[in-house]
Amino acid sequence: MMGCGGGYISSEVDEEYEKLVLRMNPPRVTVDNTSSRKATLVKVDSANKQGSLLEVVQVLTDLKLSIKRAYISSDGEWFMDVFHVVDRHGNKLSDEGVVGRIEQSLEARALRRSVGLQAAANHTSVELIGRDRPGLLSEIFAVLTNLKCNVVGAEVWTHNSRMASVVYVTDESTGARIDDAERLSKIRHLLLYVLKGNQDKQSAKTAISMDSTHAERRLHQIMFADQEYEDGSVQEEDGIADDDKNKPLIIVENCAEKGYTVVNVRSRDRPKLLFDTVCTLTDMQYVVSHATVIAEEPEACQEYYIRKADGCPVSSEEERARLANSLAAAIGRRATDGVRLELCCEDRIGLLSDVTRIFRENGLSVIQAEVSTRGSQAVNAFYVVDASGNPVESHTIDAVRREIGQTILHVKDAASASSPPEDNGKFSFGTLFKTRSEKFLYNLGLIRSYS
Repeated sequence: MMGCGGGYISSEVDEEYEKLVLRMNPPRVTVDNTSSRKATLVKVDSANKQGSLLEVVQVLTDLKLSIKRAYISSDGEWFMDVFHVVDRHGNKLSDEGVVGRIEQSLEARALRRSVGLQAAANHTSVELIGRDRPGLLSEIFAVLTNLKCNVVGAEVWTHNSRMASVVYVTDESTGARIDDAERLSKIRHLLLYVLKGNQDKQSAKTAISMDSTHAERRLHQIMFADQEYEDGSVQEEDGIADDDKNKPLIIVENCAEKGYTVVNVRSRDRPKLLFDTVCTLTDMQYVVSHATVIAEEPEACQEYYIRKADGCPVSSEEERARLANSLAAAIGRRATDGVRLELCCEDRIGLLSDVTRIFRENGLSVIQAEVSTRGSQAVNAFYVVDASGNPVESHTIDAVRREIGQTILHVKDAASASSPPEDNGKFSFGTLFKTRSEKFLYNLGLIRSYS
């Protein structure tokens, strides 16, 4: 059955045929290091399916590659994409094994998608959404620690006064994932109590998952479902106010003669920008037929020719506005205007609870966090502002570093804080005296006394 675009197969395509096509035509990846002196060209050819473009972009992003240019053509049953990529240092790729890793990742994802497989998780995923406030992350990690949960990874985003996070936890004593229904119910209940606070009685939500999830993709889905994009704003076409200079300019218009909707996005360039926009288009059930992306600092320009899943272009002004606001929100969620603090040290139970408590006690608010564990090492990054959302004073950063340990907590942007005096290199979290956090935990029934 044809859609109104004339070229789309019905959603009722036989699943066995799709599996056969994917098996007979696995993604073909070629790497060209000679055509461009600035970047490595990664060319991907594969059978096309809704989500194929996102799969490719996700693989490149997960490999820590920056996509500087992209030329995408996927109109029909086949897609052919060319990506100009550099490594995290801005250099062409020199690792000969990268093409193998890209191929393996794409083939594995295609197989899981076609046969419905799901990788077994060795942790429990806790998903949270609620009104953001200073100290919220500290309270969340404190509750998890007192519930004997070890946080092995987390992604935290804040945008438009909302906080969303995906936290991966294991049992403190066994290191295994938590699957006891009664215990999981208690975790959900207490975290929901934390999220609600005094102002978010209705919209706070928690969820537990045993599946392996891509945290950043899931965060986009959580925040989109929360409709946090409705508070976003886009630059006006006829001018850019000073307050709007960091907001994306997004124009959505129909190309009637071709039956496409054309989306133009101009914004400040940053890592993972293409992933964020493609993720949003995919989750909104738009199909990207053609696209051109030029993302070379300081500005990025993206142009997409899209249709809805039924083959039709965007049909109403209301839908165009919703699409523009959703893309603006997706770009804004990964805000990195705060000071980036990087923590690298031996992992231990309660580490994040202690670190975020110290942030809170020094008036710092976390607007974004990336938490991971590599072997026995904790490798964490926090973007922080003051409690009012303003840049942090350098003396505050100095005080936090002295309390946590200057050899393990580093400021990514040296201009963001003054250089602290040398210390003796010893790890210290300061005096872990009784604080307001203990009163908070007492109210939750997690400790017997805070006096």
